[in-house]
Amino acid sequence: MGTNFPVNAYAAQVRKVLILTLVLNSAVAFAKVLYGYITNSIAMTSDGFHSFFDGVSNIVGLIGIWITSHPPDREHPYGHRKFETLFTIIIAVMIFLTCFQIIGKVYASFFEDRRTIVTNVSFDIMVMTMVVNILVMTYESRKGRQLRSDFLVADAMHTKSDIFISGSVIAGLTFTKLGFYYADTVVGIVIIFFIARIGLRILRNASNILVDTVCLDNSAIMNVVNNVDGVRGCHDIRTRGSVNSVYLDLHVLVDKNMPTEEAHNIADNIEERVMKEFPSVVDIVVHIEPD
Repeated sequence: MGTNFPVNAYAAQVRKVLILTLVLNSAVAFAKVLYGYITNSIAMTSDGFHSFFDGVSNIVGLIGIWITSHPPDREHPYGHRKFETLFTIIIAVMIFLTCFQIIGKVYASFFEDRRTIVTNVSFDIMVMTMVVNILVMTYESRKGRQLRSDFLVADAMHTKSDIFISGSVIAGLTFTKLGFYYADTVVGIVIIFFIARIGLRILRNASNILVDTVCLDNSAIMNVVNNVDGVRGCHDIRTRGSVNSVYLDLHVLVDKNMPTEEAHNIADNIEERVMKEFPSVVDIVVHIEPD
């Protein structure tokens, strides 16, 4: 099922990933923008500014993870982890803003007569930055799954949108060099749909957390609980939270003549058994009922 990190250790691990990706994204953006201005390439310049979104999202993530690392308090007894979901939604919004950015570039290409200087260095820069983006996406996605961080996974998907755009720029530069000056425009329109699809997927995952969608298989939980000595049945199983932070409550049937202390021990055994079987569970409420 994976490792269930304590809040502080989890925050430190995610922070380390975000700082590394921030440095790489900033280098990629700077290279694209600089050479885009030199060669009068609207596509490269726009792609560079889009890459800055990746850096901004890393900064947003660092702020978000700082907030979520705060332990539960009197006003927030369940902790602050949903702030990560909030910042995940911000990433989705940034992706949609990128879509509008490309739409603006497509619109402008029909009315502005600008000729791009296509050189071998143009292709070298785009290919190298695209390779960096692929490495960043792979690393961040792997660490996101390992740490069970919704934000890292979402940010990796955002970087994936940058890869799509870089691919469209390379295709546009290729056809521009062959004399097809509107090729980049056509490719850009296709890329918009791919990026929008990524944004919708992120929003769907985030909304599942906000509306408390079921996180674990109830039948699997029931199977574990019913195998605990003294349990005669369980029902009303409810789960909510995120993939790395699940809250569970359930009702358990025991012998109606059972002493309170023994019933309490059964509840403790249920908590221990469930948390061992499902490491993502961080809190369990067991309601004991007489059979």
